[in-house]
Amino acid sequence: MMRSVPKFLVPVALLALACTLVSAYDPSPLQDFCVAINSSTSAVFVNGKFCKDPKVVTANDFFFPGLQIPRNTANRLGSNVTLVNVDKLPGLNTLGISLARIDFAPYGLNPPHTHPRGTEIIVVAEGTLYVGFVTSNTDNKLFTKVLNKGDVFVFPIGLIHFQFNVGKTNAVAFAGLSSQNPGVITIANAVFGSNPPINPDVLTKAFQVDKNVVNYLQKQFYSDNHN
Repeated sequence: MMRSVPKFLVPVALLALACTLVSAYDPSPLQDFCVAINSSTSAVFVNGKFCKDPKVVTANDFFFPGLQIPRNTANRLGSNVTLVNVDKLPGLNTLGISLARIDFAPYGLNPPHTHPRGTEIIVVAEGTLYVGFVTSNTDNKLFTKVLNKGDVFVFPIGLIHFQFNVGKTNAVAFAGLSSQNPGVITIANAVFGSNPPINPDVLTKAFQVDKNVVNYLQKQFYSDNHN
């Protein structure tokens, strides 16, 4: 015979579940702002960063200049991502948002990658981009779209996605991310460029290729297009 669950445990269980769900994302701020500061002197540690004394906060703590300036795309990928996160704009601390400018040379690529802590939404400012994301292992479905100037596309949190300039001219996009520090894992870099390297036997079996192929890929220089 099954025993009934005490009524007081129901709200406790629901609260625990809610707390678990909330903790998966950037927590909501408990004050107007918490400008990040590296020094721990006379500061409070909140969400990965110490809070600057509000009495000495200035407008510059909420300011980042220069996103109108084209970035250097002279690398093997032909792209450059300028991320404005909490490390570059201290006023973002606890606000759960960040921004990026993505520059593309003709046929430049922002390679398949994922943001473990943030959803991304982009708007194309110039050029034409072929973009897409792949769903999780249930069906690995690919969603793609060709975007032109003014078009918007969203990449759900944690899913592998990419952007590729299919035009003969430079392209520029701006992205908003739902975390002050969304993180980025570039798939090729992580799998074939890890330090120390992943055992080739693991990758040979995972990708079902000859070991020489894995050895070749691990010797390649993988570009980091983030700054």
